[in-house]
Amino acid sequence: MRTQRLFVPALALFLVTPLAVTAPAQGEQAARGPGFGARALQALVDGVQFGVIIAITAVGLSLVFGTIHLINFAHGEFVTIGATFAFFLNASPAGPGWHLIPAALAAVVLGALLGAAVDLGVWRPLRARGTGLINMFIVTIGLSLLLRHIVLVLYGTRPGSYAQYDIQRAIDLGPVGITPRDLVVTLLSAATLLGVAALLQRTRIGTAVRAVSDNRDLAEASGIDVRRVVLVVWMLGGALAALGGVFFGLVEIVTWDMGFKLLLLMFAAIILGGLGSAYGAMAGSLVIGVVAQMSTLWFPVDLQYAWALLALIVVLLVRPQGILGHAERVG
Repeated sequence: MRTQRLFVPALALFLVTPLAVTAPAQGEQAARGPGFGARALQALVDGVQFGVIIAITAVGLSLVFGTIHLINFAHGEFVTIGATFAFFLNASPAGPGWHLIPAALAAVVLGALLGAAVDLGVWRPLRARGTGLINMFIVTIGLSLLLRHIVLVLYGTRPGSYAQYDIQRAIDLGPVGITPRDLVVTLLSAATLLGVAALLQRTRIGTAVRAVSDNRDLAEASGIDVRRVVLVVWMLGGALAALGGVFFGLVEIVTWDMGFKLLLLMFAAIILGGLGSAYGAMAGSLVIGVVAQMSTLWFPVDLQYAWALLALIVVLLVRPQGILGHAERVG
């Protein structure tokens, strides 16, 4: 008993003494790096940047689902094709060595043409034959595998980066830092999303897209050319996916499976925002991006996508129709 009485104070002294002896001075704490508040703001900025890039790629996927109710599993390959085509024009030894800006514009055009080709060559004939949505979904999986392995053969497994805007010094904006490249990508992504919103709200084709999304049969009875609207949606989705691929490859790295890695986050964004809603896809993408980056403050980076998907589950438990979706009665 006497030994126990002596052991407890000695153990307490042992635990407290190192804290008193080795407690860092204020200057040493500052030298160790930014505090939690600064790191949280930096993670928020990174999350917004990541979210707007996901939003660019997810909007087209959401519009396709809204118009023809097809879950396009091959949409991630549109992202990859846009990024790798821009890389070929810009930085590949076998390419023409274009500057990144015209290379990115060419990739956007290719994405729009690819979307049109897929609709005219695959989906329109299948719709004309009355193919069911489940069968068409299986076709999208096969198309995804085909396009992914074509990219693998042509591009290879070696990661690459664009020739311009690769290494830059960050600009200090108070407690956060951001490179000019990342700032421009974020602003251009936001401007693109605003442009898509203006297209949907203030143009005739945008009104037609929203009408087909709300009620395809009623829109067709009203004189709207549904086949033309669906073609425009595929072209718009392909162009946005290619642009998002260039932006993602610019801030990260270009790989042969980069679009497939983003696909799960795109699905999470459109489900979280509300199926078939372009604005919901934008809102859901921002939530996914911010949660993914903010989670790195407490958990390993390898788990950031897992926490983003956990946020999806939590939101859907509270609001099953998504953030901007409409509740529907079943049965």
